[in-house]
Amino acid sequence: MKVLLINGSPHENGTTFRALSEVAFSLNENGIETEIITVGNQNVVGCDVCGACSKIGKCVKDDLANVIIEKINQSDGLVVGSPVYYASLNGSLKSLLDRVFFAKKSFANKPACAVAVARRAGTTATLDIINKYFMLSNMPVVTSQYWNMVFGSNGKQAEQDKEGLQTMRVLGNNMAWLIKCIKAGRDAGIDPPEEQKHEKTNFYKETL
Repeated sequence: MKVLLINGSPHENGTTFRALSEVAFSLNENGIETEIITVGNQNVVGCDVCGACSKIGKCVKDDLANVIIEKINQSDGLVVGSPVYYASLNGSLKSLLDRVFFAKKSFANKPACAVAVARRAGTTATLDIINKYFMLSNMPVVTSQYWNMVFGSNGKQAEQDKEGLQTMRVLGNNMAWLIKCIKAGRDAGIDPPEEQKHEKTNFYKETL
């Protein structure tokens, strides 16, 4: 069993990495393998909305987005962490997630969660944006005992946020438990719900 943790910060060993490392610690303690990959320092272009990914299950721009899609496909869970920039997530991470979640064939039933770090504010808005990717993909959203946020301008300051780091550890424990429950259910013959074809309703009236 494995969880992929995406570090959306351009600082490979900054506050976001510190928060994700605490999640990974709890996952490892529960026998779950982890991988943290830094994407916030990558030059990621945005989505062109060409629609080709819906046919081939990957992006036509063969870059980091397709690497991440494959890594998520091979994982049992996903954690996405981001610093807060102007009350939102890192732009490189946003561009990456847009393309990954448009292009994926299915991430259904993989537990996922968002983590946000900030000096002061904007964390809840950032969590809301990231969580929407999971909620539109049939992915169970993992929670903790408080919102998934850590405060500090760098990893050293984050060490002082004892509540935030505890929240990360609880988050890791909860994700490990859910992954194991899903596996136990499948081993017992309890299959996840079938995905249904999406019936879209547009908010306009066609005219002849």
